[in-house]
Amino acid sequence: MANPPAQPRRQGLSRPDWLSTPILAVSAFAIASGMGQFAVTTTIGDVAQAFSSQPQNGDALAQIGLPVTTVGIALSLIRLASLASLPLSAIADHRGRRHALLIVAVLGLGFTAAAAAAPSFWWFVVAAAIARPALSTVNTLSGVIAAEETRAPDRAFALAVVATAYGIGAGVIALSRGLLTTTPSFRIVMLVAALPLIALVIISRRLREPAIAQNITSPEGFPGSVPRQHRRRVALFALLTAGLALATGPGFTYLFVYGEGVLNATPFTLSLLVLAAGPSGLVGILVGRFAADRFGRRIASVISMAGTGIGVVIAYSGDIRALTIGYLVAIAASSAFAPAGGALLLELFPTQIRATIAGWETVAGVLGAVIGLLIFGVLADLTGSFGSAAQLIGAVVFLASVGFLRFPETRGHELDESV
Repeated sequence: MANPPAQPRRQGLSRPDWLSTPILAVSAFAIASGMGQFAVTTTIGDVAQAFSSQPQNGDALAQIGLPVTTVGIALSLIRLASLASLPLSAIADHRGRRHALLIVAVLGLGFTAAAAAAPSFWWFVVAAAIARPALSTVNTLSGVIAAEETRAPDRAFALAVVATAYGIGAGVIALSRGLLTTTPSFRIVMLVAALPLIALVIISRRLREPAIAQNITSPEGFPGSVPRQHRRRVALFALLTAGLALATGPGFTYLFVYGEGVLNATPFTLSLLVLAAGPSGLVGILVGRFAADRFGRRIASVISMAGTGIGVVIAYSGDIRALTIGYLVAIAASSAFAPAGGALLLELFPTQIRATIAGWETVAGVLGAVIGLLIFGVLADLTGSFGSAAQLIGAVVFLASVGFLRFPETRGHELDESV
């Protein structure tokens, strides 16, 4: 898989930057990442039931198959494994974007396929946990490459395309499981999620090293280290990223567990909800892209983060209607954050450490999601309700969103310009 030489931009009539071949190539990788990561979300309830040994009774939570705390711990461990995405992302600053992306794609999809053959609940968790950091890095590097392949006017749109691609991957998996209405099988769904591995050779031929990253000097220190002058901004952005994930982690991950186990919704109904999330997410992405370019990256980030918290509160407030409305609101708001917050992050830091910084934000998102998952699981078992945890998390996320106003505005800046 030799690295194709970068071609100069064609003059005259041509596709916009955000629809160029490199952007479409990394979008294909983002689809694979969405399929692999969302497969765990859609099947964790099936896995719990498949390996459950406890008797079923009238308790709604007992229908899940395993205690909610056990499921929450398993999901948290899988999310926590994404901490390994930091050194994996840092490889891109030391060895190149393309080389790193191909490695993590093979690892992530390979272990996703291995999870399909898991002989027990915890074996499934181990395989999914190994795949998770690689798949997270696929998504991270797809965004980095998309940003570096575009100019300022097209950058938010390119990131929107990548975010949409991830959502398409998640939707494909949700539909695959929804079609198994009689006998849902986590093994079939996990194998479907690993299918992009077959197309990897073809996709890799369309992938190139961004010109801006071809001649950079590898950063000093161990992979993942951040120069002192950038640490304060990195820390603040990480804190805000963790705050957003505090809501999206449990809010999206518990969808099938809560919908089927508590509200008695059918797998097909929830699959339709996830499919409806596709258009909702697309609208959110387009609105976020527009707001980021029209009103600025900071304001768009504040509004989208606050809206995500509100959506999660609504989703877990009581019935299937609330779940539908809240889930779609949270999807739209968090999707709006992708082009706005992503552009702000990638424009704040130099090319030399851009992939490493993106890796740190992935780590922050993991920690925030783990905390959120644990809070949801524990409070659900203690109170018999998800509502209290949702209200607490929603309030924290809403208040924390104003932190983005502490960053300088980067709208209109080319990469590596001082801000």
